Amino acid sequence: MVGTASTAGPVSKLGFTEDQVVLELGYDDDIDDELRAQIEEAIDGALEDEDFEDVVDAVLLWWRDSDGDLTDALVDALATLEDHGFIVLLSPKVGLPGEVDPSDVAEAAETAGLHAAASVNLTPEWSATRLVAPKTARR
Repeated sequence: MVGTASTAGPVSKLGFTEDQVVLELGYDDDIDDELRAQIEEAIDGALEDEDFEDVVDAVLLWWRDSDGDLTDALVDALATLEDHGFIVLLSPKVGLPGEVDPSDVAEAAETAGLHAAASVNLTPEWSATRLVAPKTARR
């Protein structure tokens, strides 16, 4: 459990709780394995990959500037979410390769019908933004 205390708070701030089904998208060589492990510990289970074919409670989306159209990725992620689910968008911090401009995140989220509910600095390399549908749009 070494290192867990430093991010356990931020991971829980993002809304991960025990028994959630979490779909992970955008996995690549640059992701943070320790952060993944802490999320799996918080949900008390494994993250699902893009082959998972059921609805999920949350989507963990690793995103870099070169990954394509963020709005499309968010809309695709929404299609897999349960009502009241959320997306955690992880992007490289400012100044690091692949960084995503915060205004691009805000614009893509708005276009996809989402808004930022929380932003958390999780690791030295990755920032997280919790995206949810506005309360007025929820069922």
